[in-house]
Amino acid sequence: MTSAENEATLERLKQACIDDRIWGAVMEEHRSRLRAMIDVRIPNLVRARFDASDVIQEAMIDASQRLPEYIANPTVPFYVWLRALTGQRLAAAFRRHLGVRSRNAAREVRLIPNSFPSATSAAIAAKLVGKLTSPSSVAVMQERRMRLQKALEQLEEIDREILVLRHFEELSNSESAAVLGLQPTAANNRYIRALGRLKSALGAMDEEF
Repeated sequence: MTSAENEATLERLKQACIDDRIWGAVMEEHRSRLRAMIDVRIPNLVRARFDASDVIQEAMIDASQRLPEYIANPTVPFYVWLRALTGQRLAAAFRRHLGVRSRNAAREVRLIPNSFPSATSAAIAAKLVGKLTSPSSVAVMQERRMRLQKALEQLEEIDREILVLRHFEELSNSESAAVLGLQPTAANNRYIRALGRLKSALGAMDEEF
């Protein structure tokens, strides 16, 4: 994001502080990206009883209350800040849902260093199959999904995360770098290496990522 774009965003956020309609419009612009972020991090065993809308709504309330704090010190792009608040709410929701009666589901959840729930290999694989393959039989799709999941599990946590950030959450390289605490060049290099490692692990799969 350029300096001019940053200034325009900050000016709009200042207006949002005093105009609920502008704030509502800003939030709607980011809702689908936040939902995609959450969806790839929900363990399969709790997916049926997990409401992403509640998490997003709680995060938006947090953001509304803390917006002046962000405007006073915008150290990261606004979406990265909003995403972090949503991740905190998601982690709290997991702690509520994944108690002693959900030990198997709890084992599916890992937290990356900033206490943000990581994407699950199963969820990534399920989404990637739709992106990587043409329409096929259920059996073929299932086989490819399992191969993808196994390949993803061979990657380092940060490699899976950067693939999710770039492909599912549609973050730019600079946004991804801010999320992971990397320099943009390092984030781009990590992304290229992650793609290469995934392709290598997939081996005989013909479709391009």
